[in-house]
Amino acid sequence: MIASKEAWAREGRLLTGRQGDPERDRLPPGQRLVKDWPVLDLGALPKRDLEKWRLRIDGAVENRIIWDWPAYQQQNQSRITTDIHCVTGWSRYDNDWQGVSAAHILKLVKPHQDARHCIFYSRDGYTTNVRLDRFTDNDVLLAHSWRGKPLSPAHGGSVRIVMPKWYLWKSAKWLRRIEFTTNARPGYWETRGYHNEAVPWKEERYSDD
Repeated sequence: MIASKEAWAREGRLLTGRQGDPERDRLPPGQRLVKDWPVLDLGALPKRDLEKWRLRIDGAVENRIIWDWPAYQQQNQSRITTDIHCVTGWSRYDNDWQGVSAAHILKLVKPHQDARHCIFYSRDGYTTNVRLDRFTDNDVLLAHSWRGKPLSPAHGGSVRIVMPKWYLWKSAKWLRRIEFTTNARPGYWETRGYHNEAVPWKEERYSDD
């Protein structure tokens, strides 16, 4: 799968050359609507163990945080319904999520004035990067539940990022750390030919480099 996705980046697979408008076009260019939820990962499925689960939030912030599972569950909880769009060409509408909002996290950690980026670290060694102003969007969530049930390990449980306005590889599964940084630091797919921004309606699937 990894080799195939690297080849897709070299070939520009699924690119249509069209621009979409998220206010008008619910389905971004080059996407197809699905009813199921395909599973894509690096081939390692971390074991779900809530007793050992920890989330570290650090870097260029005033207040560093380490949450265990009870502490995470005690945070203000939010529920949102969003669409999701995978760079492999599928989209799924009306996903109901529950978790802790990025807005709540930002109030707690207070990023430094020169913080510009976030790096997400997963338990399988995966990383991805986003601009801080993307993370501050009002529909960004650290989700633990989908459609009223705990996220399955296959879909990123115990906790995954949900960033619905960007291709799904930015919504890191099995989250273990968020690092705020002053400089961009490309993640796993960003160093393998994929776009640093990843806006579906702009077809930012692959890097221009």
